[in-house]
Amino acid sequence: MPDSLDRRSFLKTASAGLGASLVAPALASAAPAIRLQPGAAADRVRVAIMGVNSRGAQLTRAFLNTPGAAITAICDVDTRAAARAIELVSEAGGGRPRAIPDVRKVVESPDVDALVIAAPDHWHAPAAILALNAGKHVYVEKPCSHNPREGEVLVETQKRTGKVVQMGNQRRSWPNVQKAIALVHGGRIGRVYNARTWYANARTSIGLGKPAPVPQWLDFDLWQGPAPRRPFLDNVVHYEWHWRWHWGTGESANNGTHMFDLARWGLQVEHPTRVTSAGGRYHYKDDWEFPDTQIVTLEYPDRKMVSWESMSANGYKPQGNGVGVTFHGEQGSLMIDGDGYTIYDLKGTVVEEVKTDPGASTSQVGPAVRLDALHTANFLDGIRGKATLFTPIDGGHVSTMMAHLGNIAWKTGRTLTCDPATGRIQQDADAMKLWGREYEQGWAPKGI
Repeated sequence: MPDSLDRRSFLKTASAGLGASLVAPALASAAPAIRLQPGAAADRVRVAIMGVNSRGAQLTRAFLNTPGAAITAICDVDTRAAARAIELVSEAGGGRPRAIPDVRKVVESPDVDALVIAAPDHWHAPAAILALNAGKHVYVEKPCSHNPREGEVLVETQKRTGKVVQMGNQRRSWPNVQKAIALVHGGRIGRVYNARTWYANARTSIGLGKPAPVPQWLDFDLWQGPAPRRPFLDNVVHYEWHWRWHWGTGESANNGTHMFDLARWGLQVEHPTRVTSAGGRYHYKDDWEFPDTQIVTLEYPDRKMVSWESMSANGYKPQGNGVGVTFHGEQGSLMIDGDGYTIYDLKGTVVEEVKTDPGASTSQVGPAVRLDALHTANFLDGIRGKATLFTPIDGGHVSTMMAHLGNIAWKTGRTLTCDPATGRIQQDADAMKLWGREYEQGWAPKGI
């Protein structure tokens, strides 16, 4: 994170540019008109957005509300989603971006400076690597990779090309979260040794998929892209791919990455020395291949630990919150909930509380546009050389690795011993077989 002076300067600038109009729902169909933000022509960054059906729809709104952003291309293999996003941009007065379904053509366009990736997880690193090698900057949604090896190559490619890459763990840009982490780092609760994180959601069964014709509006071959080809099933597109190893990364990387990142940030740790995981698909019997109930623990040097608990099929909210992280220190605890936080003494008594901003509530696909736009503004200012990124990709990769290691520990049923310098699994050849993946012929990212 930048020092406190840089952060205050950034937040003051961002707040002045964003304004109250950014408090809006994520989905275009329910949103009021967008007020485009001003930006000098010299500061304009031309953006292409890949994947605009769900999370990408909200990112489209965020970039429309980010000073100096110009959305010049929409990349989606779902023609319906692409059309909706183009209309959203056009109706907001942002011009009419081109529809370019194939990301390989997007990164060749001279009208694109940066690629924003909100496609399914198996596309995140391959698309980012394509863009970097084509000279584009990248904003990639979490998790930044489908597997650890992709993340390593992504970081290597960013260093080689020198382009700006930010991961979409946007809590790093939220003012109250920054304040809370600064308190943890400043010793408010003493030496911090443990971070407990969780996520709860009453997701329903995805059933058993049946072969079906590919919808007319979907280019399924391009949707699969780098993944080896599988037949189309009626419970994959959209969203349920999250729960299949072939395309997704499970709840631990889907929502867990956000909490893993906060935990690592607060504890000021890098890679773990030991990882364990337990759980399973306990609630339903269906095509879901990851746990719906899972506990991951990661142990670090200097007597520190992170735990993450997933309750994907049960909406009970620990401590009254569906998602959160609690830091435990020698003099008390601090809980981050949404973008607010609460400090407790050692007896569990509340000693300070900062409420979540009611104008920055979250939706099913992410935070309100107002908070998202703080992160996208930081990304664009990083491209302009005016700010230090809150989430450079090397750090994003380390946080994503926490989820990958948890998944590998669960898949193998073994405790993983890791190199704290690299995160690589030690003396376990079977576990290391899960470090990468096979690719469709001709689609392997450069460097893999």
